[in-house]
Amino acid sequence: MTRWWSSRSIRLRMTVWYGGTLLLLLLLYSVVVTAIIWRSLSGTLDRRLHSDFEIAETMLERADDGQIRWLGPLHPHQGDELDHQIWAEAWSPEGTLLFRAELPDWLAEAMPDATPDSDLEIIGRLTLPDNVRVRFLQGPFTVGGEPILLRVTRSEDSLLRTMRILILIQLLALPLTAALAGLAGYTLAQQLLDPVTRMTERARAITAERLDERLPVHNPDDELGNLAEVFNQTFARLERSFERLRQFTSDASHELRTPLTSIRSVGEVVLREPRDPTAYRDAIGSMLEEVDRVARLTDTLLTLSRADDGRVTLRQRDLDLSEFARDVVEELSLLAEERGQSLVLEAPGPVHVSADRDVLHHALGNLVDNAVKYSPEGTAIRVAVGQTADSAVVEVIDQGLGIPQAHQDHIFQRFYRVDRSRSRLDGGSGLGLAIVQWAVEAHGGQVKVESTEGKGSIFRIHLPNGTGA
Repeated sequence: MTRWWSSRSIRLRMTVWYGGTLLLLLLLYSVVVTAIIWRSLSGTLDRRLHSDFEIAETMLERADDGQIRWLGPLHPHQGDELDHQIWAEAWSPEGTLLFRAELPDWLAEAMPDATPDSDLEIIGRLTLPDNVRVRFLQGPFTVGGEPILLRVTRSEDSLLRTMRILILIQLLALPLTAALAGLAGYTLAQQLLDPVTRMTERARAITAERLDERLPVHNPDDELGNLAEVFNQTFARLERSFERLRQFTSDASHELRTPLTSIRSVGEVVLREPRDPTAYRDAIGSMLEEVDRVARLTDTLLTLSRADDGRVTLRQRDLDLSEFARDVVEELSLLAEERGQSLVLEAPGPVHVSADRDVLHHALGNLVDNAVKYSPEGTAIRVAVGQTADSAVVEVIDQGLGIPQAHQDHIFQRFYRVDRSRSRLDGGSGLGLAIVQWAVEAHGGQVKVESTEGKGSIFRIHLPNGTGA
């Protein structure tokens, strides 16, 4: 049953819950109202009995012959209905009827004898033949110095008739009200869920080729509007991710195709005709250079992919940034010398950080390598290590061509190049600065660039101060 119920539509479940809850509340309300009205009408009838009792006390007297007689009219209340009449009876303490108001014969015969064994006023109910229900009040009274038992009775016909009408109205009104409430609940549920239906239809139409579509937001301030905005933000992120993936795939394919095409071209040229061993060695050397380029590109892509998946675990240790920078400078000094450049380290003293040496080498090594590649002959490249109150700082300062302002916000994107033709000639893939940014941010740091076109660039790495275990 639970599985069947949970498989129904939300609209149906909302309608049933709403209608059922309202019906239960109406039933409870009807019971309470009926009880209150019954109590009120019953109290009114009891007060009338007490009033009748007081009237009867003033109307009864003992005649000279010892008989009890009624001084006033027998029916002081207007109307011919039974519930408008006073039914008064006087009984002796021994249970002998002394007086009875004029009653119909059937009613007089049906009235039971009074019970003279009580000295207290009591209220009781009697059911007479033909289902006539009456309520009586009896109590002791003295007439002419002699005690008697006085009983006044009223019909409950008016009270019961009122209650029957009330119950009938409720029996007719409750199902109708519940049906109207169910219809209103269904309409309300439909209005509330219509945006969900439209959102579902729109979401179903959003595919990888149509990620620019968005869900309709009718009211951004309600819950459904908030949900739609969250989904739209998710779709926007997916769109950007797919766009980056498409761009990445396109760029990676292009980067891989270039060296592979070169390898194929060299091989085809060499195989066209017999050549001497020197020509074969030169061809194989050229092919190995392209293979090395493909290997470096593949390794870089693998590193970035593992970083994106969170599969790179840093092995952080205490690292003297000055000594580390000196090692990097020494590694790349030969390359700088071949280009007629000077590579200078400025490290006034030890600067300790907690870092993974191999990962951090990706960052600083790529920055220095780029500075060497893109700086003209005869210029100086400086690597400066310093420290502020909050962080350790490494700067790579060159005197190269600089980076135009329009490109500075994009240079850390994968495969992004300021000058594509120049980058390929220098063997660049457009992934070096992406590796730099990942390596620095993995250590909780930041990398920034300051550059003036035609004057050079400063790449600045900030790392948190501290030592590792």
